[in-house]
Amino acid sequence: MENTIEINNLTKKFKDVTVLNNISVSFEKGKIHGLIGRNGSGKTMLMKCICGIVPPTSGEIKVHGKRIGKGTDIPQNIGVIIENPGFLPGYSAYNNLKFLAVIKNKIGKNEIREAIKSVGLNPDDKKKVGKFSLGMRQRLGLAQAIMENPELLILDEPMNGLDKEGVADMRQYLLDLKAQGKTILIASHSAEDIDVLCDTVSEMDKGVLSAIR
Repeated sequence: MENTIEINNLTKKFKDVTVLNNISVSFEKGKIHGLIGRNGSGKTMLMKCICGIVPPTSGEIKVHGKRIGKGTDIPQNIGVIIENPGFLPGYSAYNNLKFLAVIKNKIGKNEIREAIKSVGLNPDDKKKVGKFSLGMRQRLGLAQAIMENPELLILDEPMNGLDKEGVADMRQYLLDLKAQGKTILIASHSAEDIDVLCDTVSEMDKGVLSAIR
């Protein structure tokens, strides 16, 4: 059994408020792992710590065997949707992803086009992202997360704003990614999403994580 993410005694405090309380958990490679819990329970903060966006107060996080904050600041080979994906409103979907792809310079226009198509959008559509519905922005956010073919996906409420058909498409797409050997950590308010998708489920409550299955 190989773990993509290993977390030991992770605590995050802001002054005297404990947002994450002594969390130890591992997430096995090639599975979909669900995080549930009400707003403010700490789910998003845990994801931000795993991604290297927020440093922990104490404890350690390893992604792909490398300690975040010591061996590397931001995990390699990771795709992320946390909160609302930020795009340039005056540009098309394709041009937004092209600007982002230039940062790492790992992929070209074919990979960008395929990522956009794979989430049900048209790479040739000139419509500006500022005119997109919330569901279209979520689809584009997923295209951004997967365009560089990462081994690990961290997805915070990826179904937000999607209609019934969009949710069905997204679920199938995530199951296809799992079949390719990807590891996915997903936070969702939908019990149905969690039941359909997840191999393991953990619940956050007031900064404490407990395994459900």
